[in-house]
Amino acid sequence: MRTGPTLIVVAIALAAGGFAGYRLALPKTDAIVPAVAVDGQKTAKKLLYYRNPMGLPDTSPVPKKDPMGMDYLPVYEGEDEAESGLKISPEKVQKLGVKTAPAKMQMLDRSVRASGRVEIDESRTYTVTAKFEGYIERLHVNTSGQPVGRGQPLFEVYSPELVSAQREYALAAQGVGKLNEAGGEAQGAMQQLAESSLQRLKNWDISEEQVKALARSSDAKRTLTFRSPVAGIVTDKKAVQGMRFMPGETLFQIADTSSVWVQADVFEQDIAAVNVGQKAKIRINAYPGEVFEGRIAYVYPTLKAETRTVPVRIELPNPKGKLKPAMFADVDIPAGGAAPVLTVPTSAVIDSGPRQVVIVQLAEGRFEPRPVKLGQRGGEFVQVLEGVKEGEPVVVAANFLIDAESNLKAALGGMQKVEGAAGKPAAVGHKAAGVLNAIDAAAGTVTISHEPVASLKWPAMKMDFVVANPALVAGVKPGAAVEFEFVERGQGEWVVTSLGKKK
Repeated sequence: MRTGPTLIVVAIALAAGGFAGYRLALPKTDAIVPAVAVDGQKTAKKLLYYRNPMGLPDTSPVPKKDPMGMDYLPVYEGEDEAESGLKISPEKVQKLGVKTAPAKMQMLDRSVRASGRVEIDESRTYTVTAKFEGYIERLHVNTSGQPVGRGQPLFEVYSPELVSAQREYALAAQGVGKLNEAGGEAQGAMQQLAESSLQRLKNWDISEEQVKALARSSDAKRTLTFRSPVAGIVTDKKAVQGMRFMPGETLFQIADTSSVWVQADVFEQDIAAVNVGQKAKIRINAYPGEVFEGRIAYVYPTLKAETRTVPVRIELPNPKGKLKPAMFADVDIPAGGAAPVLTVPTSAVIDSGPRQVVIVQLAEGRFEPRPVKLGQRGGEFVQVLEGVKEGEPVVVAANFLIDAESNLKAALGGMQKVEGAAGKPAAVGHKAAGVLNAIDAAAGTVTISHEPVASLKWPAMKMDFVVANPALVAGVKPGAAVEFEFVERGQGEWVVTSLGKKK
């Protein structure tokens, strides 16, 4: 075995022992850096290689950047490659604008939002009807939607029964007056007849004023005037001048609109935060910038299966009449919690549907994507039930890039590991060769006719692969013979992690 001059120099240096500062002439990769030993003396920490910051099975003996502009990370001898978290240089963190905020205990400022519509208060709706048969002689209110005041004349009616009852009462009242001096049973009978006639008129809703006028004049009036029982809006007018009506037939419907309802449709998942007595803020498109305040009066016990919503009734004062029935409304119901809960800013959560993730800063330049279980959502914060502890800093800006790196590492099955004393990283996944048939840049896939894959016992076939990074196929055109490596990310989903022209 031959020993070159360099090896002889190294042997002499090691044997001498006193030349602690001795260095070999190495390339410009700074392969050896000083480290403090136990005895207080400096030892050499050997640089093995530079690894891809995205976790791809790609290394370099010299510093370089990946296609995204991120610096390759140095790997030294003895370092634990299995260390959790992603490492990003402080310069890159500053360049990306990464910001963090601590998870903290606080009252969750939550609100339930729903859409609704303005409706008439059913308890303030009145029906005008007659309790006797008759004819409408004259209409004072001729149209639906017309506002009316309390006691305002609506229409006049003629009824033979009414005229007969008035005359009966007038005669009975006169008889009572004439029999005052006679006394005895005759006076008592006449008094009972008068009271019975009076009660009959009252049962027909004849006003006290009209009864007194009848008693004074003793003249039966041919028509009777019906007046509005409340101030409001005529919502339904069925009375027509000259028409005949029967007892109990609806002639007018009047609604008092000084107070209205807003029927809000609250989604099923939010109904637990809504209770009777809570205040609600209403916004109407017709009045931008104006907020109306109401109170939840009733939560309906039924669910609309078509929309998965529960109707909620909100009582709302309407003194100026601005709110019209059938107007659409945006409802905001404040629903703050009763006790402080652990929260993180809403911007810290990366929601992919079935999985929610936050990026936790473990140390300066080191981050860890962590799945979390979320609770109630507020305006700017969301409750965290599992996954994060109080005080842990979470990334609230530029977290999408860190999450992208994490997802790619998960797809590759972890970072490459040091293999043997030589310090070379082991390849991740499977190797194959074939012909690149097509590239679908929009879908991020390639079609390759590959040769048999021994590691998977696959025969030669043509199949589609997902590309981990679009830069992998840059400069490679369809029809080229290629060599590539790939891994299985999910069931039946194969990801190409490196690709190059076949040598």
